Amino acid sequence: MSHSLIRGWRILAMSAALAGMLPAVESWDFKPIPDACSADALMDLRSLNEAVAGESGFITRSADGNDFVLGNGKPIRFWAMEDGAGGKHAKISAPDLAKHARFLAKRGINLVRVFGDISSATTLDGIDPDVRDELWRMVAAMKKEGIYVLFTPIWIGAAKTKPSLGFLDSGGAKWGLLLFDHKLQDAYKSWMQQVFTVANPYTGIPLNQDPALAIIQIQNEDSLLFWTMQNIRGPARAELRRQFFAFLVTKYGSFAAAQAAWKGAAPPRNEDAPDDPVTSEAGLYGLWRLTQHTGGDAVQARCSDEMEFLTTTMHDFYKGMGDYLHHDLGCKQLVNASNWRTADNVTMLDDERWTYSGNEVMAVNRYYTGVHAGKNAGWAICNGDKVTDESVLVRPRFFPLGLKQVEGYPMIITESSWVPPLSYQSEGPMLVAGYQSLNGVDAYFWFASSEPSWATSTVNSANGFMPSQGKWICATPMLMGQWPAAALLYRMNYLKEGAPVVQEQRTLPDLWARGMPIIAEDEGYDPNRDQGLISKTSSIKGGVDPLAYLVGPVRVTYGGDPTKSHVMDLAPYITSDAHTVSSDTRELLWDYQNGFCTMNAPKAQGATGFFSKVDGLAKLQDVDIHCGNEYATVLVVAMDNHPLASSTKILVQIGTREHSTGWTTKPTTVLVNKVQVPAEQIVSYGKTPWRIENGDVTITLRNRSISRATALDINGMPGADIPMKTVAGGMELTCPPDCLYVVVR
Repeated sequence: MSHSLIRGWRILAMSAALAGMLPAVESWDFKPIPDACSADALMDLRSLNEAVAGESGFITRSADGNDFVLGNGKPIRFWAMEDGAGGKHAKISAPDLAKHARFLAKRGINLVRVFGDISSATTLDGIDPDVRDELWRMVAAMKKEGIYVLFTPIWIGAAKTKPSLGFLDSGGAKWGLLLFDHKLQDAYKSWMQQVFTVANPYTGIPLNQDPALAIIQIQNEDSLLFWTMQNIRGPARAELRRQFFAFLVTKYGSFAAAQAAWKGAAPPRNEDAPDDPVTSEAGLYGLWRLTQHTGGDAVQARCSDEMEFLTTTMHDFYKGMGDYLHHDLGCKQLVNASNWRTADNVTMLDDERWTYSGNEVMAVNRYYTGVHAGKNAGWAICNGDKVTDESVLVRPRFFPLGLKQVEGYPMIITESSWVPPLSYQSEGPMLVAGYQSLNGVDAYFWFASSEPSWATSTVNSANGFMPSQGKWICATPMLMGQWPAAALLYRMNYLKEGAPVVQEQRTLPDLWARGMPIIAEDEGYDPNRDQGLISKTSSIKGGVDPLAYLVGPVRVTYGGDPTKSHVMDLAPYITSDAHTVSSDTRELLWDYQNGFCTMNAPKAQGATGFFSKVDGLAKLQDVDIHCGNEYATVLVVAMDNHPLASSTKILVQIGTREHSTGWTTKPTTVLVNKVQVPAEQIVSYGKTPWRIENGDVTITLRNRSISRATALDINGMPGADIPMKTVAGGMELTCPPDCLYVVVR
């Protein structure tokens, strides 16, 4: 286990000792009533969306390629969610689906991801009509509320289609096959033709003509650079070996010339069968070998050729499929290849991202979570499970938005969340909004919901059948309930985008040699380790502190000139003795020792984290936040696009901690990388409803134009007015303990 991870677990032990997993505090029941989306609501973000998604044409890229723009050229940012409400397992009526779309638009959503398995279990070229119908219904319903759709048609590892229908047998598993099996690729094209060129009965036009469908993601979570590649066996392995042989003949002129270049290096028998020129097959090293820099120059030369083969195979498939969608099927949507990780994200993730460069959009799936150990931990929270509970604010290296973005491409996170049962979830929306704004990340998809509105029933049964609590849910008070202010400030550009702090350039041969980047996304990356593997031509001779992701945008160019790499002087922003990181805009300050982050922009100010560590006070430019909670999130955001000092309508949003009723744990430990770390064992996962820790928040606004504060219910409807009093330089109000939103006018 790395020193950084051990330090993280020590912080966890300290945090758990101070806070406990279930603090003995006053709390209130979360029992929302259906949202009628009344015009009388004082909080409704529907007006941020277009009247109809795609009203000015298809979503395209900005002139520099880094961002999204509407059909009319106006920049657009996406606050997004994975949405399964239209699926066959959660299928709701058309009127209810329309209400669902309106419910999401009200809370800031303007893009949803529809994810399904479009393949058929009975014919290779056929599709599952229910999945297409889900997509059709979702596009039609979301479009009317100004919400765009991203469609992901396949997760091949779990697809219904099977080798007996006509594609290569890999010994049972299907991972990797779509990337090189030509019969499966032809079937994929057939699926896409049936999805995109047939008229949608709910809109009257095919999807290839509908700008409400913004992005097509070719596939979810698969790669030849992940450990699943080692499970490619049998006829599929033989085909991959033949393709490698053909690649080598093209590159070297003959296989013998390739062998000469490698000085006879070949995979050991426990990794693959020997090279076989008779059957035109070349052996493949096990993927572990490609994560190492051992074995001498000959072995490394062959490893580099294998990496070049694997990555160009992936790149060419993605580019070819994008060309098919655009040119053969007439799809005007932007295309993303995939969104996965690698066997070694330090030396291979840039290779993975390069394979996506044949399309228009980069993507990744990345969550923030603790340890969760249990029989069904992949999908359910059950009694007896062991979990760790820790704020990302004391673990900045695990922050999902620590992303190296590829120059010339929008960057989206197609799956992410602060995964339950974390109790420090309210920080997520504020941090996402703040650092998306700073770094120019173009969409973040909260994962996930199939509920028409709030996730209340899933407190009692994960996936609807086993006694447990739902895990992959975001429609909860401390996630979705914290979206409005966060979505507003992000979509309205209330925070500045930072200047790039790292601009790395890498050659393609360096990628194939698995050279060290100057900065990586992996939480275990050590900038002082293996510096000898950094390109000798790079202008940056050492690694870059990965906390740079919290300072400003980190960008990389593939096929570039390493002598032109550039790193900003980070010393004014990263103070290792104080354990703080400031954004280069000076609008965000992250204190990872105390677990506290502040936002301080003219139109949006707030704080999240352990108020108990900072004397219960966040003193900002125009706002003072006094908080008696040990941990809380408070955002103060202008609703009229004016600075808070002069705004006449301001949203105050409060988040604390939530648990299901009766949630109970006891201290234990859990084994992580051969180290026992502090944890909690679930005694009872509880029941409906959620219980929310009372807020203890007083706000001082240095704004003399406001005089009235109104508490809102969870649907943004006005309740009782809150007393305000005049104080030096402004007005002061104490928020009700059982209230998430207050509007000040």
